[in-house]
Amino acid sequence: MHELTVTRLINASPETVYRVWTTRTQEWFAPKPYTTPRLEFDLRPGGRSWMEMQAPDGTLHPHEGVFLEVVPNRKIVTTDAFAPGWVPQGPFMVSIFTFEPEGSGTRYTAVVRHWREEDKKTHEEMGFEAGWGQVCDQLAELAERN
Repeated sequence: MHELTVTRLINASPETVYRVWTTRTQEWFAPKPYTTPRLEFDLRPGGRSWMEMQAPDGTLHPHEGVFLEVVPNRKIVTTDAFAPGWVPQGPFMVSIFTFEPEGSGTRYTAVVRHWREEDKKTHEEMGFEAGWGQVCDQLAELAERN
């Protein structure tokens, strides 16, 4: 597998982390100083996953895909291999987000699987570890305050 992973132990219940993930996404999804000004989620298998991240210079980075699996409070799987209606598009990754109880908190894990080694390397060069790590920290901060 051409896989990249980040994980955090978050001092909040899986239900709280999931709720923040799904309802306050625009507040944590982009590594600061990037923002997520527009977002549309239809949280069901086949539902649309669409967002725009905005760079500090105003450049927009759209990302569209579909949800493959949604298990409330436990797991969300998305891919950019399809647009809504199962329309194929150039795939880059499948993302698997899990919310597992651990002690009094949640083990949050984001796994990103790429079709090709070159895509994985590109994602690493884009700053996957730092960017997705920062995003995990932002999610944790919001969840731990709620």
